[in-house]
Amino acid sequence: MDDLTYELKQLCRRNRDGSFQTQHQRMQSLTLMARQLKEMGFRNMRATSLKEKHVDALLERWTTENLSAGTIRNRMSHLRYWAGKVGKAGVIPADNAMLGIPQRQSAGSVSGDNRAKDLGDGHLDRVTDPHVHMSLRLQQAFGLRREECIKFQPAYADRGGYIALKGSWTKGGRERTVPITTAEQRAVLSDAHALAGSGALIPAHRNYIEQRHVYDGQCKAAGLSNVHGLRHAYAQSRYEALTGWKSPAAGGPAVRELTPEQRAVDAEARQQISRELGHERIQITSVYLRR
Repeated sequence: MDDLTYELKQLCRRNRDGSFQTQHQRMQSLTLMARQLKEMGFRNMRATSLKEKHVDALLERWTTENLSAGTIRNRMSHLRYWAGKVGKAGVIPADNAMLGIPQRQSAGSVSGDNRAKDLGDGHLDRVTDPHVHMSLRLQQAFGLRREECIKFQPAYADRGGYIALKGSWTKGGRERTVPITTAEQRAVLSDAHALAGSGALIPAHRNYIEQRHVYDGQCKAAGLSNVHGLRHAYAQSRYEALTGWKSPAAGGPAVRELTPEQRAVDAEARQQISRELGHERIQITSVYLRR
């Protein structure tokens, strides 16, 4: 038994919150998380090692496994239990909606609902912090993750025809580039330059964690409950630009309905989008585009 599994089991035994069934399910869930984290390359972890990157990795895995929203919500409650007991409650937003997890979901809606989201309907106008406002615009324009759009440094990232993301901004420390293909993207970058100058989209008097809390609070106050949906929208927009037709998630044809020539285009587009979103596996695009 590795250290993390042992410590999580001990954590459950010392803190017997809830019914016997709840305690049993919690221990099973946390044991599973320990195994999955190890499988994803997070080795030599202890219970107190929990960080935002571990939460993101688990959530992404559960999403790609097409688990029901209810199952993911239950696992998140167990993950929050872990975080709270080791003094790391701040690594997980209190609101599941901030992570793109719906509050409730009818049968069959995992594959049927389009999770893409934009900043319309006046939501962005209700974001009063200028740095959060800018981060959200970048998130929509380039499909960035939360940490990436907060730490974004336009003076470093803007390379003319593409943006370059530092490993210290990205999940897993993997540097990547995202092409600049539209006038709207160029306009967003120009505004980011004007606001941030040579720095990042974090005010001088705050650190990253403080700005992340501001970001979460501003999004919640503005009614932006599923900001991860901006990445879905980016992926679907890029798919249409690369293929000439809408993705299945946006009402386009399923892969099985495509001709052999179209399937080749589909596969190439999915590979490109996977790279732009910062994923190693092309299979992850099914979460954003469906099949």
